[in-house]
Amino acid sequence: MRATLLHQAGDVRVEDVADPKITQPTDALVRIVLGCICGSDLWPYKSAPLTAHPRQMGHEFLGVVEETGGQVTTVKPGDLVVAPFTYSDGTCENCRRGLHTSCVHGGPWGVNGVDGGQGQAARVPYADGTLVPLPVGEDSDLLPDLLTLSDVLCTGYHAARTAGVQAGDHVTVIGDGAVGLCGVIAAKLLGAERIILMGRHTSRTDLGRRFGATDVVAARGEDGVIAVRELTGGRGIERVLECVGLKDALVQATGVVRDGGTISRVGAPQYADVPLGFPEFLRNITLTGGVAPARAYIKELMPHILDGSIHPGRVFDRTVALEDVAEGYRLMNDREALKVIVRP
Repeated sequence: MRATLLHQAGDVRVEDVADPKITQPTDALVRIVLGCICGSDLWPYKSAPLTAHPRQMGHEFLGVVEETGGQVTTVKPGDLVVAPFTYSDGTCENCRRGLHTSCVHGGPWGVNGVDGGQGQAARVPYADGTLVPLPVGEDSDLLPDLLTLSDVLCTGYHAARTAGVQAGDHVTVIGDGAVGLCGVIAAKLLGAERIILMGRHTSRTDLGRRFGATDVVAARGEDGVIAVRELTGGRGIERVLECVGLKDALVQATGVVRDGGTISRVGAPQYADVPLGFPEFLRNITLTGGVAPARAYIKELMPHILDGSIHPGRVFDRTVALEDVAEGYRLMNDREALKVIVRP
């Protein structure tokens, strides 16, 4: 089959790889209908050294089950399914606690003999614990919306949930990428009264307003902090969702959060030290978040897509064929696209 391989920074190729096969009775083979490029894919795209063993790329996909192992009971051939961005057995202690990303038998796509999501097909380990059936056909107009359940919608929701967003709250979302925009959707779903979106790309912040943002602050750094403080009468904000992953974004979050408030960071951190010292300690700031256990949220969020109350698939603004995936990476890396669908 054809699949996306990263050889080194800036060098993404679509090449022939071995067709996936059932190797364990808990496996399923999925023909991928839609995949996509994640903002977190851009970090290795920008920095990966040359390797003789390129990895398969992609961790967000939905598709049709083609074959199952003998122990698979929850999906069958012909089912349209969505896969969260890590696979998990669904039965270990961590999975039972809703922490599927810490599954003792789980792992990421594209490594250790497991296929990636930017290809024609994938072997899915622990299919019963990983895959979620979708109650639509593969020709449904809802597929882009449902694809966001694989990662970005669940990650934005994780930010809002761990921040403790509830009815009547005031929330600031830092970052106008796909995760930040899904954070706006999530804060709105949980009843936030005011949502301040911090981002400087007008087309994205306009979409954020459609998703429920009540205010937009384009300024960054200290100027952005001052702007949010002015909007909140100098008090700062109760809940902050940091959806970027850069140190400057977390510093900005500490500037806009009010004393006793909560910061949830879900942007994959591109820094080693956390800038929370004694001054922040004195302010009783809570820092939470982390990698989103998407599998725990899919069934909770799916009904909102099916009934049309949310449309997270609007974060996809470009579609490329699998053979043109390198152009998709370029578009996202050059900020010419917000999020790109890859169609095998």
